[in-house]
Amino acid sequence: MRRITRITTVGVASAALALSVTACGGNSSDSGSDSGGDKAAIAYDIGGRGDQSFNDAAYAGLAKAEKDLDVSGSEAEPSDGEGDADKVQRLTELARSGNNPVIGVGFAYAPAIKKVAPKFPETTFGIIDDASVTGDNIANIVFNEEQGSYLAGVAAAKVTKSKTVGFIGGVETPLIKKFEAGFIQGVKDTDASVNVLPQYLTQPPDFGGFSKPDLGKAAAQGQLDKKADVIYSAAGLAGSGAIEAVSKAGKWNIGVDSDQYQQKGLADYKESILTSVTKDVEDSVFNLIKSVQDGEPTTGEIRYGLDKDGVGLSMSNPAFVEMTEVIAAVDKAKQEIIDGKITVKTAP
Repeated sequence: MRRITRITTVGVASAALALSVTACGGNSSDSGSDSGGDKAAIAYDIGGRGDQSFNDAAYAGLAKAEKDLDVSGSEAEPSDGEGDADKVQRLTELARSGNNPVIGVGFAYAPAIKKVAPKFPETTFGIIDDASVTGDNIANIVFNEEQGSYLAGVAAAKVTKSKTVGFIGGVETPLIKKFEAGFIQGVKDTDASVNVLPQYLTQPPDFGGFSKPDLGKAAAQGQLDKKADVIYSAAGLAGSGAIEAVSKAGKWNIGVDSDQYQQKGLADYKESILTSVTKDVEDSVFNLIKSVQDGEPTTGEIRYGLDKDGVGLSMSNPAFVEMTEVIAAVDKAKQEIIDGKITVKTAP
């Protein structure tokens, strides 16, 4: 059982900020600026651990490092409606506590890492899904999400019977537009007659579209009403609401980030999850922690694409594996992307 420690810190933009840190086998209290490689921390994105998707994949990487590398790990949860100042405080506390590396899960941590990383030059800071903020001690972990989404589009076009499929994005950001772009291109390259219904739950600066399942559920129901029989959701925790609605309608879901067929929190709906567009966030987190422990911290851009199996489609659902024609089309598209015969768009 992992002990949960709650730390109260003084906020910059508010009177106080409650920072929830889960100590995974170690002490998360302030231990000065020692940056030994035996402690590592991740700061979660909107939705936090338990989103059955992006954040949970990052946690899996930390848990693997605890088991295989004997690392003491800490987790820090976000607060609802928080600003950059709150993220700065969180990362600062994790670095002061001797964690190395400190990993921000999601592009929203870019401004905070830009401020905090120069103050702790001996600590490696990782940021997932952002390459805009750089520094000698910053590792930018990025993925070719559009490539995995293209394969999802191929599968969706092959299995749809209504000739209508849906895409639900949590928040309309450049990152999520990559998912949309790849999916639509994969659908249209496979069957131009298939109609794609794209929809976003919120617009920046409102990032609730990543954390509110009811929004995903309502959006999915609207697409189902328009005859969509395959819906791909890239919406973090909000995507679980979409998965529920699609499952109850007896249609196909395509999951995202983690293999959502395997997620315990979605077990009631797993049979509807045809496949998931996976991002190897787990190994990316583990690899960065290992590089620090080995004394050769990886920095700069670290890109994961189809060529390195950094993105792909999960094959956990036996019903999907049995669709030999669909699998053949997906495999063909994957190889053509790797070979450069297909260039996948990063914007619709």
